Amino acid sequence: MKSVGEVMGIGRSFQEALQKACQSLEIGRNGLGADGREVTDQNKLLYSLGNPSWDRLFHIYDAIKLGIPFKTIKEKTKIDDWFLRQIEDLIKLERVIEKYRIDTLPKDLMFEAKQKGYADRQIAHLLKCLESEVYTKRNEMGVRRVYKLVDTCAAEFEAQTPYYYSTFEYENESVVTPKKKVVVLGSGPNRIGQGIEFDYSCVHGVLAAKECGYETIMINCNPETVSTDFDTADKLYFEPVFWEHIYDIIQHEKPVGVIVQLGGQTALKLAQKLDRYGIKIMGTSFNALDLAEDRGRFSNMLKSLNIPYPKFGVVESAEQALELAKDLGYPLLVRPSYVLGGQKMKIVINNEDLEHHVVDILNEMPENQILLDHFLTGAIEAEADAICDGKDVYIIGIMQHIEPAGIHSGDSYAVLPPYNLGDLVMHQIEEITNKIAVALETVGLINIQFAIKDDKVYVIEANPRASRTVPFIAKAYQEPYVNYAAKVMLGEKKVKDFKFNPVKKGYAIKVPVFSYEKFPDVNKELGPEMKSTGEAIRFIDSLRDSYFQKIYSERNLYLSK
Repeated sequence: MKSVGEVMGIGRSFQEALQKACQSLEIGRNGLGADGREVTDQNKLLYSLGNPSWDRLFHIYDAIKLGIPFKTIKEKTKIDDWFLRQIEDLIKLERVIEKYRIDTLPKDLMFEAKQKGYADRQIAHLLKCLESEVYTKRNEMGVRRVYKLVDTCAAEFEAQTPYYYSTFEYENESVVTPKKKVVVLGSGPNRIGQGIEFDYSCVHGVLAAKECGYETIMINCNPETVSTDFDTADKLYFEPVFWEHIYDIIQHEKPVGVIVQLGGQTALKLAQKLDRYGIKIMGTSFNALDLAEDRGRFSNMLKSLNIPYPKFGVVESAEQALELAKDLGYPLLVRPSYVLGGQKMKIVINNEDLEHHVVDILNEMPENQILLDHFLTGAIEAEADAICDGKDVYIIGIMQHIEPAGIHSGDSYAVLPPYNLGDLVMHQIEEITNKIAVALETVGLINIQFAIKDDKVYVIEANPRASRTVPFIAKAYQEPYVNYAAKVMLGEKKVKDFKFNPVKKGYAIKVPVFSYEKFPDVNKELGPEMKSTGEAIRFIDSLRDSYFQKIYSERNLYLSK
């Protein structure tokens, strides 16, 4: 096995379930096909068919569409004819739809496409129009999503814990109650950069909302998680964390608001659309979330607060990057905007490396803004997690990385509490954390990452959401911090209402887990792009512990090489 996560799609047909599963993957695809990203290189497709990879399913679609014979596809993939014919049927439907415009498409074709799992975006691509036009048209036609119940008791007696999936038929089995409701967006599939720690946060958020008297609605598509246990939330929609599905559920259930802070970057990325459509975001506002993500605005805020940060700039081309590099100076940390797990992040040391990496990013992520930061060589890295109610701040934990800055926080050994930062640095971290949390008008959780050089603390970035370290700190200190933060997000509690009593005995070490044995050809060098697939926790009584001494010396020896 080489995968690090999975998704599940549920539908009334294989085709609908398949399209939903593809929409859940979060790889920039709108489903299987109908998005203009088909591969047309026959040799590349033939190689992919015979050599299984993560995208082979998409290449099977591309091969059928290109006209490669079924016999060849079957011989190379060993996939049964039935499945191949199901995919071929989707392509035939697309060719019929392409003959129409949005104003001439018959209702029966719209209905068939939706029954077969096509997203509005895919239909819009086929009709050469906007997604919003497809949404409006299908609603005018009366082609609307309904919800079917998955009976967890096999009809032997009435299920107390059913869950739901959407489809396009006429009977709706999801009964809406008059209770006040809150939707919690899940974290989607586990993958490098975003794992089970966000599921932990979602589950504890659901439990906190229940305690506050809300009917809780969970939306997620990951069958491995506790959040998709049908007895965690009051109502589970096993659906892609994909805008169209989420919006229809919100229209159906009419919740008080939506919690986006607990599902990692997956949920956070949907905040803009929620805000645009006038849907209440519980906790930190979209403007504050966007301010933290927008490096230009965020750095201006830091400047106004007199908080140090590395020199930076934003570019949109390799030419701009080379020009900016003259001012910033090497080494530079180069990264795209709005990504998770340090995706495509790299430290570059000369013009050649910079140009190559910027072109590489823009080729994979067209129109993405690229951030260039002057990299602080030899700095110590630390991070703080806190709960804020917009006014008061409580720092739940500060962790010091054993490796110097430049290694992704997910790949670092980290120690709670810090082991040698000193009072001056700790005071700066605490003061800066309070300033940023309040300035961003944070309501809920916030994580801030720091680089420390010559006893001066620089801010690398701030994320006003649950971070991967929050569950670690909660377990180490035996405090339900996510429960507290969720109640703050819901407006039910203030920070001063809680009696924090963390168990602080010795140290807790975050130990990253790597899967290099599964990927022998992968570059094992650590850097700003995350490579670990999990983590463990280890408790020690003192810094004299042999385990700490061993990893401390090993990591520093590794880095010196």
